[in-house]
Amino acid sequence: MNDHKNIESEKLSGKLQAIATVVYDAATACEGDTVALLALLRQLEQLHREIRDGIFQESLPVNRRQLYSLLKDIESEGGWPYIERMRLQAFLANLPQEAPEENSHELLESDRSFG
Repeated sequence: MNDHKNIESEKLSGKLQAIATVVYDAATACEGDTVALLALLRQLEQLHREIRDGIFQESLPVNRRQLYSLLKDIESEGGWPYIERMRLQAFLANLPQEAPEENSHELLESDRSFG
């Protein structure tokens, strides 16, 4: 029975690695294309939500022994999965700053055009 679990675990590990590789390749192919990367992140979030609200919910423990086993696994393997959204402040911090001199020069030029 234990050998069967190890084989299944290895198969899952291989599948997860393949998924990670495909997602990383897609992200790399979209490098520099913010809209495409945003679409990729949205797709990953949607998949996460569908799995969590469907198949995962249906497989939750039905007794204390199974619950204990799940909680033990969550604790030992790194906690609850979560897809964090970038906070607006972090997003804005990554925007390039315009040089103040350029802005003031543009304002002076536009002011002169009205005078």
